[in-house]
Amino acid sequence: MALSEERRASLLAYCKLTELADDPEVQALIPVMYEAAVAYMENAGVSVPESGTTRAALYDLCINYMVVNAWDQRDTTVVATGVAENPMFRQYLNQLKLTEGGGALG
Repeated sequence: MALSEERRASLLAYCKLTELADDPEVQALIPVMYEAAVAYMENAGVSVPESGTTRAALYDLCINYMVVNAWDQRDTTVVATGVAENPMFRQYLNQLKLTEGGGALG
C-alpha cells in the first residue's frame, strides 16, 4: 500500500515531524516504516479497512503507533529502564482482529 500525500501528512503530524518533512532522513525512513507497519498488520491477520469506516480509524491509529515507535527506536541500541507495549495499541489491534471479515465495527 503506497503512502499517499494526505496519509503522509497525517502520519508526520502524529509523529510530530511536520517541521522536518523535507529532512532527507524523514523522507527516506517514514515511507519504509509505514510499509513495514502495513505488512505487520497484514501478517497479524488485519486487512486494510475500507476508507471512512470506524475500523479505518483504528487501523490508522495502530499504523501511526508502529511508525512513531519505529522512528523513536531507530537507533541500533535502545537504553531503557523499562519497556512496555502501549496497552491502547494492543486493544485496538485486538478489536481489529475480532472484527476482521465483517465484524460489528462497520
